[in-house]
Amino acid sequence: MSSTSERKIRVVVAKPGLDGHDRGAKIIARALRDAGMEVIYTGLHQTPEQIVETVIQEDADAVGLSILSGAHMTLVPRIVELLHAQEVDDVVVTVGGTIPADDIPELKQLGVSEVFTPGAPTQDIIDFIRGAVRSD
Repeated sequence: MSSTSERKIRVVVAKPGLDGHDRGAKIIARALRDAGMEVIYTGLHQTPEQIVETVIQEDADAVGLSILSGAHMTLVPRIVELLHAQEVDDVVVTVGGTIPADDIPELKQLGVSEVFTPGAPTQDIIDFIRGAVRSD
């Protein structure tokens, strides 16, 4: 099997829950793709179970969860829990969207590697994912 530095980083970009706004997720997916990553976009209205299944099936290095609905403190812990239950502990989990600053420390304590709020430069997201995946 080739090392991460020899193959494209595989990132699942997912929209968990009932949030119907995906412009930001599509912008990030395109930026990651343009940066040379392989991106699997799940589309809208994904359950935590569907997202984790996609991460496993696609042998993803990272998953980016885009949440604008305010349900991040319900959906993200469930996704992290399901990843651990499937012994998928080497996937970098990032969250983007309208996440209150007060919730970020708790999300990171749950196992989220980084949280990107609206206005985060796409290059910062690209650089973070590259660094986090390569340091695993």
